[in-house]
Amino acid sequence: MAHQGYAGQRWLVEERDACGVGFIVDRQGRASHDLIQKALMALGCMEHRGGCSADQDSGDGAGMMTGIPWQLLNQWASTQGMAPLSETSTGIGMVFLPQDVAQAITARRVIETVLAEEGLKLLGWRVVPVYPQVLGVQARANQPQIEQVIFAANADPHPTEDEIERLLYLCRKRIEKQAKSAGLDELYICSLSHRRVVYKGMVRSEVLGQFYADLQDPAYQVKFALYHRRFSTNTLPKWPLAQPMRLVGHNGEINTLLGNINWMMAREADLTHEIWGDRMAELKPVVNPDNSDSATLDNVLELLVRCDRTPMEVLMIMVPEAYKNQPDLLEHPEIVDFYEYYSGVQEAWDGPALLAFCDGKKVGATLDRNGLRPARYVITRDGYMVVASEAGVVDLLEEEIIEKGRLGPGQMIAFDLETHEILKNWDLKKRVASERPYGEWLRQNRKTLHPQAFADRSLYDAPTLLQLETAFGYTAEDVDMIINEMGAQGKEPTFCMGDDAPLAILSSKPRLLYDYFKQRFAQVTNPAIDPLRENLVMSLSLSLGHRGNLLTATPEQAQLLRLDSPVLGDADLESIRQSGCQTVTLSTLYSIAEGPAGLSQAVEALCQQADVAVQAGAEILILSDRASQLTAETSYIPPLLAIGAVHHHLIRQGLRMKASLVADTAQAWSTHHFACLVGYGASAVCPYLALEAVRHWWHDARTQKLMETGKLKQTSLLGVQANFRKAIQDGLFKILSKMGISLLASYHGAQIFEAIGIGGDLLHTAFYGTASRLGGLTLADLANETLAFHRKAFPELSGKKLENYGFVQFRPGGEYHMNSPEMAKHLHKAVEQKSYDHYALYQKYLQERPLTALRDLLDFQSDRSPIDLSEVESVVEICKRFATGGMSLGA
Repeated sequence: MAHQGYAGQRWLVEERDACGVGFIVDRQGRASHDLIQKALMALGCMEHRGGCSADQDSGDGAGMMTGIPWQLLNQWASTQGMAPLSETSTGIGMVFLPQDVAQAITARRVIETVLAEEGLKLLGWRVVPVYPQVLGVQARANQPQIEQVIFAANADPHPTEDEIERLLYLCRKRIEKQAKSAGLDELYICSLSHRRVVYKGMVRSEVLGQFYADLQDPAYQVKFALYHRRFSTNTLPKWPLAQPMRLVGHNGEINTLLGNINWMMAREADLTHEIWGDRMAELKPVVNPDNSDSATLDNVLELLVRCDRTPMEVLMIMVPEAYKNQPDLLEHPEIVDFYEYYSGVQEAWDGPALLAFCDGKKVGATLDRNGLRPARYVITRDGYMVVASEAGVVDLLEEEIIEKGRLGPGQMIAFDLETHEILKNWDLKKRVASERPYGEWLRQNRKTLHPQAFADRSLYDAPTLLQLETAFGYTAEDVDMIINEMGAQGKEPTFCMGDDAPLAILSSKPRLLYDYFKQRFAQVTNPAIDPLRENLVMSLSLSLGHRGNLLTATPEQAQLLRLDSPVLGDADLESIRQSGCQTVTLSTLYSIAEGPAGLSQAVEALCQQADVAVQAGAEILILSDRASQLTAETSYIPPLLAIGAVHHHLIRQGLRMKASLVADTAQAWSTHHFACLVGYGASAVCPYLALEAVRHWWHDARTQKLMETGKLKQTSLLGVQANFRKAIQDGLFKILSKMGISLLASYHGAQIFEAIGIGGDLLHTAFYGTASRLGGLTLADLANETLAFHRKAFPELSGKKLENYGFVQFRPGGEYHMNSPEMAKHLHKAVEQKSYDHYALYQKYLQERPLTALRDLLDFQSDRSPIDLSEVESVVEICKRFATGGMSLGA
């Protein structure tokens, strides 16, 4: 397969399992060059796991993180006339400087100024010896000037090693900000530490050791090395994007990345820590939306580690294992308590991942909850410990191996570089989980809302239900083929694959806002998961309430209301109001007197009301369009717009983490609707009108007749409502799984959709950050579509039953379908009768059809005359090498 690469080149890669990553450490704490040679050998064995350019040498990236090679640096210090460097106070920065000489000078000045302002003494710049001739054409064209800045901390008062690392983290963040302000886009600091140094580049793994002369120098002696070979999947190859990052090397994809970024940006307003005091602002922004998933995860990991946590604890928080229903954890309740506590504080960074990590004190690796990346380890008698994506990456004598194994789903292994102790999965997790009384905090503060009984009677009469369904955009197909079917069967209805109706933006029929959003799915190397066989690692649980400062662990952080399901009934909604959490209900109805412009004003007013309510202490906002207030003079803000707008407004105001959003809406009945609402910020949804439709269906005489004949197994009104909820829940599991996501809490706010036909004002108001490659629907357009539904219901119903627009099944006068009976008739007759006339009719039908897909908007323009058919390769020759795989994405 191929993907687009640097400067428009085609990057040719083989099918593979993505990046290769691992580490090697000397368990006796001996520094040696032999360890580097073994690490380079292991890295070379990862060559097949990375992408390579057409020039055969410009790789997606490879790199190595090691301890600081003091012998090598002391040789440099000697040439500078210096005394041997202090290993407790000297630091080193690996810097990619701009190619432009003038910019490089400016970049050095920025770095030196910041270091001096923070009390660090510059010892000098060391030009890193490299061999550019081994690089590929593209890598050489983009090669930065690579130098190391060497400095020392002041001796009086002498800071601890952790204090130096925190100071250097602050320095790097300041340098990055100043570089951006100065337009130094090419300045990149690979590492700035007195414990670690990173050598990396846009090279193949076999080339890394040839390019950096240091790695071949016998004086390069260290105690550990973490290595990584990159296969770029969601960003193009660049020198800075080669891994390892500052703390991790990552094999996999973070499928929830956009949501993680949004939530991290939302948390920034609340971030405080005694270590940083009033300097916290200098560390923000923590994440950059333009960075890769690995770099973004590394940014958050680094912040938490610099707030006096171990990388093992942070990764347990960010990439938790599937701890529910796991037999092994029955003996470790404190670990379960740890995960339960942080499930309400930090959503999981979810997706297939093997993470190798090192902060200079601990080096280790962990797997995601599904274990969808390989991770094997070997421990030898002569003192080595090797962890890697592959077995056999280092030549080891079998008789020297005293233990070998593999990490299972969610498991972790680490080595303490200070105590020389191997930390196995349960032991290290018990230590982390036992540091604080998480179980006691949960028992004292957290509440759980278990599903309540559904209503045992209908709330509206039949004419009122029909009026409300019409006003909220229900069609006969929605009720008969989706809602009633889910109530009867407890599962989503099954339709044929594909959708041959026009896109919502091209349709001549009124469409709901949900229809403009297409769900994304797992691609490249991040596989979908099976929601049936892998149900134990999946969960729909979410928490409501005020989520506090991520950087500190306090009992108050556990004061949340836990939901087992995001699908609420009326009794569930009332239980939330009575839960003790401060709850405010905001109406999403508005007067239509202002016409289409009124929707924009109503959304702005709703956001302001939410702002005021949260600042007044509201912990749960219920956005409700309860139909009892719907009249000829009032319409409703579409619930997806309401949720998205309030969600993003509160993020911009720094208030989002203080309150959860609940949608109490008539306009939600399919799994796609629920996925959209949760994906844009709702923690729960009460589909009150869909449940009412199920109740009416149950009381219908035809339904009762089906029961009597045994064709309907469900025998109670409460049971069919439970069926509806089960169908939505199972549908959500399916949606999560096709994106490779296990937890609804990680899907929450992740905006894993592509907007097709959403205009700029609407996108910015409620769906900021969503991929939208076209313009389209504006707020005024959406108001008109909503009012079109409303006018059919108020002041009087214009029909005696719901309209059938034929969105699913073709019907005369309904929505156009490309695979219509008329088209099929022409094609069948052309084939059966071998009639060119019928084929011509078939062609004419296709050419004159309404706009249906985006490709119908394209016109081909060419100034070239047609190519003679004799110049084209014959069909016979083409078929000899044709493969169905060639019909996949992009081909």
